[in-house]
Amino acid sequence: MATGKVTISAISKLQGWLWDTQCVGFGTRRQTNGCFYYIRYRHNGSQIVKSIGRHGSPWTPDTARTKARELLGVVAGGADPFGQSLSSETLGAEIERYLDRKKASLKPRSFIETARHLRKYALPLHKLRLADIDRRTIAVLLGQIETASGPIARNRLRSSLSAFFAWAIQEGLTEINPVQGTGTADEGSSRDRVLTQDELRKIWRNLGDDRFDDMVRLLLLTGQRRNEIGMLQWSEVDLKRGMILLAPARTKNGRLHELPLSAQALAVLARQPHRNSSDFIFAERGFNNWGRCKQELDRRLGIAPWRLHDLRRTCATQLGELGVQPHHIEAILNHYSGHRAGVAGVYQRAKYEPEMRTALQRWADYVEALIVEPRKQPVPTGLMERAFAVARGGKIVPEEELANLERQIAPLKRA
Repeated sequence: MATGKVTISAISKLQGWLWDTQCVGFGTRRQTNGCFYYIRYRHNGSQIVKSIGRHGSPWTPDTARTKARELLGVVAGGADPFGQSLSSETLGAEIERYLDRKKASLKPRSFIETARHLRKYALPLHKLRLADIDRRTIAVLLGQIETASGPIARNRLRSSLSAFFAWAIQEGLTEINPVQGTGTADEGSSRDRVLTQDELRKIWRNLGDDRFDDMVRLLLLTGQRRNEIGMLQWSEVDLKRGMILLAPARTKNGRLHELPLSAQALAVLARQPHRNSSDFIFAERGFNNWGRCKQELDRRLGIAPWRLHDLRRTCATQLGELGVQPHHIEAILNHYSGHRAGVAGVYQRAKYEPEMRTALQRWADYVEALIVEPRKQPVPTGLMERAFAVARGGKIVPEEELANLERQIAPLKRA
């Protein structure tokens, strides 16, 4: 941070911090809404930075410096000049107040993720006062989370904590953001990984029968985002029409998304049990345990590092290889670029439902042909058998289950 004499001239040119050379512990900082005067001191082993006031009447460099000397004199006498400030509140208590404020402004999915980061991953800090949390405390916690849950969890927690402390500064609860200066973790390879045929085959054949494995199947077959599937509810699925209907609050771009399903994807959904206690399909409150389940899957695979988002990219890439038009791929991914961006997007309201359904069925058939082992498993025939064969990992299932699915997919066959 810069040092020098705090003067009117220096303040007019200031960007960031300036610590005074005439009064050690006195400084000023330019923020978006003006310049503020601060004192910096240590009390009970903790460094504290507190605001004296905003530049302007009655605070000038001279009056603020005089006040700083007075307050620092109290510190020299062994007392805290600010006494029981709001910064004595614990992190845990203020997190709940922060989440209560943010619930209305965040999308439901973002709120759930932010709450999980701050309530679960930041739990070791909940009993600490805000004034006692410094950069080292945050760095140690981030390192622990990275070791236990991986680099992505570390980076998401870091972002959530940084946003929280920015809010705490606005509320006057603290004067510094201890997250600033901490490092972000390398999340792996660049965002251009497309899985090979052999990798797709290994992933599918190592999937079991639990809900996480079925979600991985759906991510590959539909090309949708992780939380769009993990937070999927029965009220968003129309089995009769073979559609997923996502409201604007559930999509990244805030637009309604209507996604036709292939017979194979529909079979995966149709076999999920209904719970009376929740409308969510894959967990009581939506699925969030991606990190641990993905690590367990990776231990069985033995392939190069990959992410679940690579399934979306692979789906989009292979759709193009299968000859699907770019604007139909964009519609499947719920992207608004290229053919659907700008003025063209305003007037082009076609939903492309038939084309999307045909494209996704071609992709599902491609995946099915890819995973069936020749000479070891009979290639199933007929729409119903093929659908359940993929949903069950290549195994033929009893006739009564096929008959049940037949009733659900019959409208699709007549279309």
